[in-house]
Parts: sequence; structure tokens; C-alpha cells
Amino acid sequence: MGFYDKHILPRLTHLAMRQEQLTPYRRRVVSGAEGRVLEIGVGSGLNLPLYSDKVERVFGVDPSAELLRIAANAAGGAQPDVELIEGLAETVPLEDASVDCVVVTWSLCSVTDPQKVVGEVRRVLKPTGRLLFVEHGLAPEHSVRRWQDRLTPIWRRCAGNCHLNRPVALLIEDCGFRMERLDTGYAKGPKPITFMYEGVARPN
Repeated sequence: MGFYDKHILPRLTHLAMRQEQLTPYRRRVVSGAEGRVLEIGVGSGLNLPLYSDKVERVFGVDPSAELLRIAANAAGGAQPDVELIEGLAETVPLEDASVDCVVVTWSLCSVTDPQKVVGEVRRVLKPTGRLLFVEHGLAPEHSVRRWQDRLTPIWRRCAGNCHLNRPVALLIEDCGFRMERLDTGYAKGPKPITFMYEGVARPN
């Protein structure tokens, strides 16, 4: 890992994800969490203050030691208890069927193997558990999709492997989930990077 990826990119990611227009998405998604929660891509901990007293414990997984250092400060005064884990979402160090909810906010775009990550989500979720998510991804219009496909090879190099063109809903369903709720639409900003998928999914 080079200097940019280790030191510069985490700071840029933290600043980018602090945008005020993202906060309503975060609040809606996190408000549904309860019990034992796994957060994939916990990053700098921007979701941690939003968890309610319905949550017993949060396990936050992220590959960036620098972002987790920032997250530790965010978790300092937060309830519930938080355990931060440095590692890849493709290999979550939790037992099968051990969490009630998994929260993912703008992380499936950047993981190396999204199918394996969602497979891990399904593995650690209890049969009655829920996946709560908001992601950006593949847009419905062909003209926007063309731009997403053109920009992704360059974008991912400077934005921490972020892909603009992943079909989020299809990806989740293909990995053994059914959608309980799914809302889609554009946030403010350039269309190739702002088509949002927000929803709740349960294991089949």
C-alpha cells in the first residue's frame, strides 16, 4: 500500500463522506438497526453516533487503520459498545448467524469482491436478520450508464477502488437475499456518481 492509499486517501474519504446531503440517508438506514450489528466499511465512524439504544453492540469492520483511528474517537462517547476490527469485509471474523443486522453505507462500491462480501453478510446474519443499506451504483438510463462505464476505470484508481457501475440491488438479490424495501433515485450532484439504492433485505 502506497503513501497515498495509506495516508491521503483515508482523509479524503472522511471529508467526502461527511457531506451534509448524505446525513439523511445515514439516519434512515441506521435507525432500523437493533440488537447485535455488523457494520461493513465502518470507515471513520460517521454512523456510530446515530445508533439508538435498541442496539446492543456494533462490530465495525474496515481495512483502513487510519480511518479506524478516526472512528475510535467517534465511538468514544457513543452508545452502544463498539468493537472496531481492521480487516477485509470478504473475511468477517464473526461466527455464523451471530448478528441481528448488518449495516452497509457506501461500501459495496469499493470492495474487491462484492459477491463474497454479501455472502459473508448472509453468513453472519441470523435467519431473521436484516441487511440495511444505502449505496450508489448503476443508473437506469443508458446514457448515464455509458458515462459510468467510461469513468469507472479512472475513478477507481483515485477513489479507493470505488466503482460507479455496480448493480447494487441485483448483486444483493443474487447473493441470497430478498428485498423487503428498495428506494432508488438521484441525490444532488453529477448523475454518474449519485444514483442511490436505499433499502432493507432479508436472507432467503
